Amino acid sequence: MNNPIKQKLINGEQTLGAFIGIYSPSIVEMLGYAGFEFIVIDDEHGTFNHSELENMIRAAECVGMVPFVRVSYDSSSIQKALDRGAKGIHVPMVNTKEDAEQIIRKAKFPPVGQRGAAFSTRAARFGKETGEKYLNDSDRDTLIVVHIETQEAVDNFEDIMSVEGIDVAFLGPTDLSVNLGFPNEGANHPEIQRIANDLYQKGKNMGIPIGTIAPNADVARNEFNKGANYIGVVATAVISNSFSKVVGDVRETNLSK
Repeated sequence: MNNPIKQKLINGEQTLGAFIGIYSPSIVEMLGYAGFEFIVIDDEHGTFNHSELENMIRAAECVGMVPFVRVSYDSSSIQKALDRGAKGIHVPMVNTKEDAEQIIRKAKFPPVGQRGAAFSTRAARFGKETGEKYLNDSDRDTLIVVHIETQEAVDNFEDIMSVEGIDVAFLGPTDLSVNLGFPNEGANHPEIQRIANDLYQKGKNMGIPIGTIAPNADVARNEFNKGANYIGVVATAVISNSFSKVVGDVRETNLSK
């Protein structure tokens, strides 16, 4: 297995990473040096062209982080992320078993799926890896994470996660709270908390790792304690909050004199 995060999840271990939606290989390196184990490069909400996406993946590799991509809604987004060297994908708004099956078709090579094969890509070391071994290793190593972000997805959770090849159910509390009519309370709304706890239990019963996002360390610790295996901290939220804290601390100390 050439994907340590996927192996940790298979082993039932917990893993901590970060989401980032701005182009900055330097920040990716900082995250790796800080000890984050994986990076999710956010191509759903982020501002990346194809070359920038590849450079972010390359930066993660330089510091020993496993690079994943949250893909966009473009039909070729999964193919392009994997060909550039991503070790897995996050797919937003997966609502049905059919959605999950379509992801497998796009992410896996024949005969399992219908991903287009090319041995000239960065993922294949520009032709150094070829043939059946490369295809099988890629299918084995690729982590596939589906986002549960609507009531429809919650209702279809067991069907979605029964699709062979889907590795992680990722709870998206922001989209879920907006879609259920709680945009102000967000993840803190009791109904969102109830759904999350229910899905944690269902995931445990099915032997499915559950992931979610966290804006800070306190939330991450709490979600790990509730049963999450895979948590991504929002890098820009951490950075922005740190800036605000510095300004607040300085003003409180100096301007109160």
